Amino acid sequence: MANIQSLRGMNDILGEDSKYFTYFIENASRIAKNYGFSYLETPILEETALFKRSVGESSDIVNKEMYQFIDKGENDVCLRPEGTAGVVRSFVQNKFDRAGGTYKWFYYGPMFRYERPQKGRLRQFHQFGCEVFGQASVYEDANIIMMLKDILDFFEIKFTLQLNSLGCPTCMPTYRENLVKHLTSFKDDLCEDCNRRIETNPIRVLDCKNENCQKLLYNAPKITNNLCEKCDTDFEKLKEILDFNGIEYEIDTNLVRGLDYYSQTAFEFTSNEIGAQSAIAGGGRYDKLVEFLGGRETPGIGFAIGIERLLELVKMKEQKEDIVYVGAMDDKALNLVSKVVNEKRKTTKTIMEYTSRGFGKHFKLAEKQGANIVALIGENELNDNTIYVKNIETQEEKTIKIEDF
Repeated sequence: MANIQSLRGMNDILGEDSKYFTYFIENASRIAKNYGFSYLETPILEETALFKRSVGESSDIVNKEMYQFIDKGENDVCLRPEGTAGVVRSFVQNKFDRAGGTYKWFYYGPMFRYERPQKGRLRQFHQFGCEVFGQASVYEDANIIMMLKDILDFFEIKFTLQLNSLGCPTCMPTYRENLVKHLTSFKDDLCEDCNRRIETNPIRVLDCKNENCQKLLYNAPKITNNLCEKCDTDFEKLKEILDFNGIEYEIDTNLVRGLDYYSQTAFEFTSNEIGAQSAIAGGGRYDKLVEFLGGRETPGIGFAIGIERLLELVKMKEQKEDIVYVGAMDDKALNLVSKVVNEKRKTTKTIMEYTSRGFGKHFKLAEKQGANIVALIGENELNDNTIYVKNIETQEEKTIKIEDF
């Protein structure tokens, strides 16, 4: 009988990957907390309608990539393909939209999209994201971008920041009309997806990855040339804040992100170190999304990072931590070893060997488990209430009182 394998594009996280994964989560979370964010967790399974209404039925995610099914209760559900919609659903469900004020949350966890697995892009992948509600100031847009930059800088990941404004309900209709008129003039030369998007959400045509379509779009109308006074003022202010803080960026007028809920600020961090698909993080403002999902109109902005896409680029800071191995050389010492280990674990990673062994055997086991400090209790140490300690790296060894260990 053949062994059961993991599903294609759904990988185990273990070994070195596990070490880098937890290292990323711990430090990204720490930076988010420094910016005033607190942790939130939403369910992996949600109603399909949540993503159709938020991400948009014209998006590739909803059309092609969702793990969607009818459950035993005849509910139309799916595994979440992204994190923002679930956070907004929680925000509305818990009536924060009615309470007023500013709310800042970060989250991390698995997302699911049925697409062709490739380097750094899986069917079950993990995102780290942050969302802000109740703050319309463009300074919050800059704040979010600067936090994401701080996270990437901490891990020494080289990036390019791309920036755009997608306008608002005031300026978008005129732009949409101009864009449709332009696209219709060479409609037959565009791919099938772009032809469908002209009818459903023409701005998404700008996001097409087809090389021929991108060439045809070179002279397409630019949204930044069609912004209303408020959107134009906000975009200029955002650039001013980033300039003042020494943050380099490029304006990409075709940057629309892959989700329908964005408005005004959109941004993406890219890297040329991970293959053809270079986006490693991105986000933007979604001031109408809370209202779309049944809440009171509330401004929102956020971002998400694809963790697997970053792991190969993450540079771990050299933070050598002691790993202590404690063992007994006499069965009578095992109870004391257990007590010593329980106390030591309050401050240090500590491994206990449950079987009494000889001196040399303990050292072989300690090295195999990556310990750099070996502490042993034998008959003599038990009688003297002492413990033998040796640092494998420095070769320093000593016998000290148990209470001093």
